[in-house]
Amino acid sequence: MYATKFNRPGSKVLLSKISTRPPKKIERAEAEAETAALKQELFDLQELMWAARSHSLLTVLQGRDAAGKDGTVKRVFGALNPRGVSVAPFGVPTKEELAHDFLWRVHAHTPGRGEVTVFNRSHYEDVLVVRVHNLAPPAIWRPRYEQINSFEEILAAHGTAVVKIFLHVSLGEQEERLREREERPEKAWKLNPNDWRERGYWKQYTRAYQDAISRCATRQAPWYVVPGDKKWFRNLAVAQVLVESLRPLRRTWEKKLEADGEAGRAEVEAFRREHGDPARRGK
Repeated sequence: MYATKFNRPGSKVLLSKISTRPPKKIERAEAEAETAALKQELFDLQELMWAARSHSLLTVLQGRDAAGKDGTVKRVFGALNPRGVSVAPFGVPTKEELAHDFLWRVHAHTPGRGEVTVFNRSHYEDVLVVRVHNLAPPAIWRPRYEQINSFEEILAAHGTAVVKIFLHVSLGEQEERLREREERPEKAWKLNPNDWRERGYWKQYTRAYQDAISRCATRQAPWYVVPGDKKWFRNLAVAQVLVESLRPLRRTWEKKLEADGEAGRAEVEAFRREHGDPARRGK
């Protein structure tokens, strides 16, 4: 697998030991061909999931500013049938959201059976930015790791595949992307001086992400660290993670659809026996 997977609570996570770049042996042309094949398989899996209506997919995208969350949505999830796909971005909480528990605004956006939802940032901001900027005391945010695990366990128990992806970029790559926004008119709408301020907290965010991934990496809701410095490789790694997360469910969906088809044919035959063949009525 091209991403580094964590699926055990308490796993040792050191982002400095995980490369932000592709393996040297992988060429861009080869990666893009593999990505195309994976996106086609992902489309096919989504079609089966939509038809079977027994499971759903929630993908949590986290990463520093300019890590590529929007690009991932466009380049990977853009290959899906938009029917049944939604993207939920989470910014600064509103007054109404702050009046409730931190999961309140998130739960309403989780996918129904057959659906795909992408969280662009997520409930993890409440153990990341809240921690880094001291927006709440440790007595408030520390228990949230276990609360998040319980929340994701509930989702998984009800048939949601929870896939959490951290887009791992280097300090230098982030700077290049932020400067590119200033130089390219089509990207200028993303300009935000706060992105530069947040760079001053790079080490603090690193520690916060390491703890979040370590403490909330579970079998039913694993974390994947994806090298993000090269967009073409990021797309490949994310597509691979999604396909390998859904592929084990393919046969389950196919069996359900076979059973549904048999039941549907039996109902049609029963209707014909009772009412005759509607196709022959006008003849």
